[in-house]
Amino acid sequence: QEAVKRVLESGWVSMGPETELFESEFAAYLGSKNAAAVSSGTTALHLALLAAGVGPGDEVITPSLTFVATANAILYVGATPVFADVTGVEDWNISADQIERAITSKTKAVILVHYAGFPCQMDTIRELAESSGLVIIEDAAHAPGAEFQSRKIGTWGKIGCFSFFSNKNMTTAEGGMVVTDDPETAKKLKVLRSHGMTTLTWDRHRGHSFSYDVIETGYNYRMDEIRAALGRVQLAKLEANNQKRRLATLEMRRHLKEYPEISVPFSDKSISDSSCHIFPILLEESELRPGLMAHLKNAGIQTSIHYPPVHRFSTYLGNGRARADGLRITEEIAAREVTLPLFPQILPGQIKSICRELRGFFDHQGTSNHGRTLSSLAEHGKRGFPG
Repeated sequence: QEAVKRVLESGWVSMGPETELFESEFAAYLGSKNAAAVSSGTTALHLALLAAGVGPGDEVITPSLTFVATANAILYVGATPVFADVTGVEDWNISADQIERAITSKTKAVILVHYAGFPCQMDTIRELAESSGLVIIEDAAHAPGAEFQSRKIGTWGKIGCFSFFSNKNMTTAEGGMVVTDDPETAKKLKVLRSHGMTTLTWDRHRGHSFSYDVIETGYNYRMDEIRAALGRVQLAKLEANNQKRRLATLEMRRHLKEYPEISVPFSDKSISDSSCHIFPILLEESELRPGLMAHLKNAGIQTSIHYPPVHRFSTYLGNGRARADGLRITEEIAAREVTLPLFPQILPGQIKSICRELRGFFDHQGTSNHGRTLSSLAEHGKRGFPG
């Protein structure tokens, strides 16, 4: 509140000095050379694709187990999304093997999504991308502060994209950030986010120029000073809040080890590198999901689904806008996933309450030995499903 008040009292609320400070602080936190604050994570992805030179006739490989914005941004530039399957029931990130199988002569880039804040296998994927001449764009909406091999997520690819929507690990209500080490890419990103103009209002206010040229067909994707002020305060809290999320995640996982009706993706040892954005579980049977979510709602516990697979949305079905082959693991996960509450201020008693309500639901259902078991699916995940 004090940060917002300070901006309002300054008399300058459109993009200016506060935004510049937010950009420099965020870039320093990540260890990136350049950052550009934008109006949302979606616009970050759009600008990243434009700056990478992706356009009509190109293909971009990405997972379907993501928020629809990841794929929509590919359509914005006239390219074709090509959906690749995730690794398995223990790792819900895009599979390097499936990326390799999806590459064609038209493939220009790959958008990686670090699901739930758990990093993709960046060394393997980066080696594959370099050998195939592909641009890596990281959708790090879930992963501010996450690391792979002691390097911050968002800095492994050519361009990293972050979202600061209200439910993210750090928020500006609406907003996002694009980061890159390449100076020419950074320059292009900043021109494109503001109508393709060579100078901005803040530049002219400081006397740097009296006019401007328009050198690109750009967009109005700027961040304002109020959101930048929020972002700076949130960034200062990010490490502490991420650590609280990790501790809560470990505690929840400890309780749920006793529940044969569900499994939890990723391993305990990977939590230290994760930003622990959400807490997903995988049910034994898809038929359990509506009843479980209703049961938890009646107990005052909010749940969600991350995610309905993008390739199954009506706008992507049967119209040639995307390619989607061999996504069996994605579809299995999407049919049986439930997201449980996770936030920095969650209390041990609240975690116990969630687990107690889960136990009560499963005991009432008596489903422990019904249907196909998770272990059988896990075996499929280890082998990889046929395409």
